[in-house]
Amino acid sequence: MSILEQLEELKKQGLEAIEQAQTTKILDEARVAFLGKKGSLTQILRGLGSLSKEERPVVGKISNEVRQALEAALESRMGDLKSHELSERISSEKLDITLPGRKRPLGSQHLINSITDEIIEIFAGIGYNVAQGPEVELEYYNFTALNHEPQHPARSASDTFYVRDLSGEENDSPEPSDVLMRTQTSPMQVRIMEHSEPPIYVLCPGKVYRRDIADPSHLPQFTQVEGLVVDEGITFADLKGTLDHFVKEMFGPDRKTRFRPHFFPFTEPSAEVDVSCGICGGKGCRFCGNTGWIEILGCGMVDPNVFGFSGIDAEKYSGFAFGLGVERIACLKHNIPDLRMLIEGDMRFLTQF
Repeated sequence: MSILEQLEELKKQGLEAIEQAQTTKILDEARVAFLGKKGSLTQILRGLGSLSKEERPVVGKISNEVRQALEAALESRMGDLKSHELSERISSEKLDITLPGRKRPLGSQHLINSITDEIIEIFAGIGYNVAQGPEVELEYYNFTALNHEPQHPARSASDTFYVRDLSGEENDSPEPSDVLMRTQTSPMQVRIMEHSEPPIYVLCPGKVYRRDIADPSHLPQFTQVEGLVVDEGITFADLKGTLDHFVKEMFGPDRKTRFRPHFFPFTEPSAEVDVSCGICGGKGCRFCGNTGWIEILGCGMVDPNVFGFSGIDAEKYSGFAFGLGVERIACLKHNIPDLRMLIEGDMRFLTQF
């Protein structure tokens, strides 16, 4: 078969393949097969070297005509197939706006937030207001006005996150910063007493920060709720009755409380409060260290020195304060053995509550 006959046969086969292609993918495969670098037309043209000078112009002209015919057919067929495929895609993706929309399942509060709300609800029920303050606090409010001595260990950089301004010329100043991430919500005691006249019944929830390594019973960031009462005739009995009410509302009417003497710079006398173990009913088990009791918070009567920083007459008024960790309350309420489980984001765990 001569080259001209091969070109004629190639043109015939190419046009048939292009016409029969039903998808753009098949059409592109036909293009490569006939016009690609290793295609049929290229293979035929490699034989031009064996032709005479008179035959070469004729064969070259015919080969160009074949290429042009195939390219024109390819372009036309590609346009038809793209239009057809677009129509099919539009048809398959069309929406029936008369159908009801898909309902998305509602999420739920994180356990830490729900326990915080529950604590607020309990104290709001006995007349407490809610107040919030800055998480970036001054050393004066976090320590000094709360009766912490200058050399108190909690003031050290190993216990507290101090904040420095890196934008000014004082970057290299050796002077320590007096701005810090609050280690407790207790600074709100001073801020409220500075601007409020007794009687004061207030609850202060918020995040606090400490240089602790996360372990089953400690977190470097956690949620604390601080309570403060200032009024005439407030006694330790009022504090005990208030916290006993809180424990029964939070954990159930059968739970008992126990007060143990302790020390806090801003309260005197001070105590730590234990609640009877909910797993063993106070008999002793591994969860409570075989004591029957689990510590839940610290409290005490407001030290008169703290009243002095806030300008409240300690001869006329007395008060009490308490602070509790929401994460610890959540773990005790639901018998969760490790605080870290609350912040790891494991939905298999969190969706249980």
